[in-house]
Amino acid sequence: MEKTDVLISGLGPVGAALAVYLGRLGISVMAIDRDTSVYPMPRAAHIDHETMRLLHLAGGAEAVSQASQPLSAYEFRSRDGSLLMGFKPGEVTTATGFPQSSMFHQPTLEHALRARLGEISGVSARLGHALKSYSASDDGVVAEIAGPDGAYGVETQYLVGCDGGQSAVRRIAGIELDDMGFDEPWLVIDARLKDGRERLTTIGLQHCDPRRPVTSVPMSPGRHRWEFMLRPGETPEEVVGDEFIDDLLGPFVDPASVEIDRRAVYRFHAVIAKEWRKGRVMLAGDAAHQMPPFLGQGLCSGTRDAANLAWKLAAVLQGRADEALLDTYQAEREPHVRAITEMAVFIGKVVCMQNEKEAAARDRDMLSKPEGERFVVMPDTIGLASGVQRGDVLAGTIFPEPWLETGEGRKRLDDVAGLAPILLFRDGGEAAASSFRAGGGFAMALSDPSLLDEGDRVKSTLADSEAVLVRPDRYVFGRGEARNLLAAWNAYLASGTSPA
Repeated sequence: MEKTDVLISGLGPVGAALAVYLGRLGISVMAIDRDTSVYPMPRAAHIDHETMRLLHLAGGAEAVSQASQPLSAYEFRSRDGSLLMGFKPGEVTTATGFPQSSMFHQPTLEHALRARLGEISGVSARLGHALKSYSASDDGVVAEIAGPDGAYGVETQYLVGCDGGQSAVRRIAGIELDDMGFDEPWLVIDARLKDGRERLTTIGLQHCDPRRPVTSVPMSPGRHRWEFMLRPGETPEEVVGDEFIDDLLGPFVDPASVEIDRRAVYRFHAVIAKEWRKGRVMLAGDAAHQMPPFLGQGLCSGTRDAANLAWKLAAVLQGRADEALLDTYQAEREPHVRAITEMAVFIGKVVCMQNEKEAAARDRDMLSKPEGERFVVMPDTIGLASGVQRGDVLAGTIFPEPWLETGEGRKRLDDVAGLAPILLFRDGGEAAASSFRAGGGFAMALSDPSLLDEGDRVKSTLADSEAVLVRPDRYVFGRGEARNLLAAWNAYLASGTSPA
């Protein structure tokens, strides 16, 4: 019987990121996947700046940056091309230093994460191995794995299902799904542009035509995606034919100018698992939640799951936190996911309107508003409502990332701090900082000359406070006196309850 601290079932981008985080934190990990290689076609297409920062901590951001392109706008247009609503990027440079919204190539990310996995001792990735069954107790999980050479057993402290929408981990645990009332069939077409062309546009488009709603978005350089909603009576077998697809693409591009990589019918739906943790078993990514793609937040949400869960598992396994901390995983992540999913469902219902009269009324209502109210700056997703200090307006928001001047040149703060919590403090906080470092945290004085606070983002975050404490997933935990922040942080680790 083999043993590992954490067994991860599913080695897509969420499972791989989780494995990297845990490995970097000193936790032994076995990650299994039934497939023997990365799926060669992109599935997720959009990534936001917050997720890019988290992927940088996992070793995937650089590869993604080289295989992505920022969106210049995301527009919703009527049948006649009128702008119903839309989003545009805000700041040229975000608080994380990454583009606010980018279209990327998922296989590139997965290859980069798996390469990073291979560099971390204590992490084992087993391809062509699938979870058959498991039994969980208060002391751990015993899993049966089917491998190329037969079945074998694994004892683990925790099992995490990152095994997608049809999750075997979720099914065996008997965890039910909360259906949020959206289920529509769409044909997805991924294509490569011929003759060396890099892009058709930098704008993501929702063509809200009741005759057939269409999504058209650039992907990584040289690639484009179209999604066509199926009409009543159409079958998946019918719509994937060459002639049918050429007719669909004709209004948007010369079909001869693209080479189709993938054609598949998917059901866009919205479900959230009712339990993300059941004792020693947890769910992350699509195993825990699935949302329509209209906000491009599926992979982003799964990556946030991994970043939230990894440091908590490590803290519990290493004796630095009570197991009650794991109960905060769903409590912190589900409101975020539910808010995004509800917005994606709302937008989906706007886009998917197929009744001519209802669509005409929708258009009149939306166009009656000034364009300045309909075409707005792309908002960031909501932050954390729990797991942070109450009463601080910046608690639960993403902490801006400064650069540091090191002996090896300029580096991001995250490159130096790693996956540790961070304490940045003014004069007077050194005693608390020493204690914080002794507990595994990264602490730095605001006066340190190596801290390059370009645009005074860090100083603006601290405002008049002595210190700011940042969680390992890079949300602001709170601001105030350093010693009080440290006491509140330790209380949170010990109890899993949000500090007052």
